[in-house]
Amino acid sequence: MSLSGKRILTLICVIAFSQAQIAFAQVRKITVQVDKPGAAIPKTLFGLFFEDINFGADGGLYPERIKNRSFEFPNPMMGWKQFERGDTKGQLYIFDHGSIKNTPNSHYLRIKAPAGGKAFGITNEGFRGIGVEKGAQFTFTMMARRIGPAPTLRVELQDGDRLLGQAHLAVPSTEWKTYTVNFSPTETSSKARLNVMIEGEGTIDVDTLSLFPKDTFQNRPNGLRKDLATLLKEMKPGFLRFPGGCIVEGRYLEQRYQWKTTIGDLDERRLIINRWNTEFNWRPTPDYYQSFGLGYYEYFLLSEDIGAEPLPILNCGMACQFNSSELAPLEDLDHYIQDAIDL
Repeated sequence: MSLSGKRILTLICVIAFSQAQIAFAQVRKITVQVDKPGAAIPKTLFGLFFEDINFGADGGLYPERIKNRSFEFPNPMMGWKQFERGDTKGQLYIFDHGSIKNTPNSHYLRIKAPAGGKAFGITNEGFRGIGVEKGAQFTFTMMARRIGPAPTLRVELQDGDRLLGQAHLAVPSTEWKTYTVNFSPTETSSKARLNVMIEGEGTIDVDTLSLFPKDTFQNRPNGLRKDLATLLKEMKPGFLRFPGGCIVEGRYLEQRYQWKTTIGDLDERRLIINRWNTEFNWRPTPDYYQSFGLGYYEYFLLSEDIGAEPLPILNCGMACQFNSSELAPLEDLDHYIQDAIDL
């Protein structure tokens, strides 16, 4: 067959194929009845997946402003620095005896200020700065006891040279007690810090320091950040998956998320490292830990408050396979199973 003949044959085949497609398309019918509902779409088809990454919990949805509030990071003074006015030179001591017996919260700080000084104590940097709003109400609490004569304690919110709020506290007891004072910042700041100082001479032990907004989502005690939780509710999610993905596994099984250590009194919740702490060499976050102020109980409350089905995730005996590939042996799976049953 000549070249022109082959071209003619090819053209005939293309035309025939196109006509067949047109004929096939013409016999297919789709009828849309816009006045009749289709299949029901379950509410749980759409939902939220929360993971504590990029300070999503501590420093984010959980509105505690103080980082390492109980001195339980491996470096107990991470987030804190010595602070003095004038040439006052005092001493700071970390103790591991426990301000409350039989709890994971075993560390506390002793502040010793000398006679003749103006003020000596500590300052907290918060989560890349402490964010406060002008006129908002914040509650400062701490556990403390005096060692020797009762000192005068000064608590401040400060941004650079700007004083945003201050209060005085007396610590009259030699036993551990909780002390509270309220703040209403005079200015808005995203880079404030909290100063806790002894004015004049004195020695005190302090633990579990907290700066918490009074206005929380649904006005719950130890509640969540109102603006962020409100946005979650306005998305009308069908479910809330928590506490995440990789943080449930942990880099190693020892660092896995265990729901039983995230409930109960805040002093009974065992801090662990966040698996995103050292994941990226080019973006190290050595101060990234999980205090579990936002724990399983708070996740369930959030699900209830935003009208979502709770979808809790549990570790099944596997650490992150990208990191350590650690697996629990079959004979060690019983307590993983029991944790699921207990939940």
